[in-house]
Amino acid sequence: MEVIEYRHGRGSTLIASQLPTEHRQDYIGSATLADAILDRLLHGAHRLNLKGESLRKAKAQNAESVDPS
Repeated sequence: MEVIEYRHGRGSTLIASQLPTEHRQDYIGSATLADAILDRLLHGAHRLNLKGESLRKAKAQNAESVDPS
């Protein structure tokens, strides 16, 4: 919370996560703290939800098909 509070309104903050937002309170551990953090983060935010297979998974499959060992 201290980091988010310090950054709020001062500059850009990039957050990348694989955690679904609907479970944010469970991960943070406090509904009040989760709401306070997200209020600051989501105000004026640009949110990108990516879909599809993992590129890491695709690269691993390609490596297996190229390497016969």
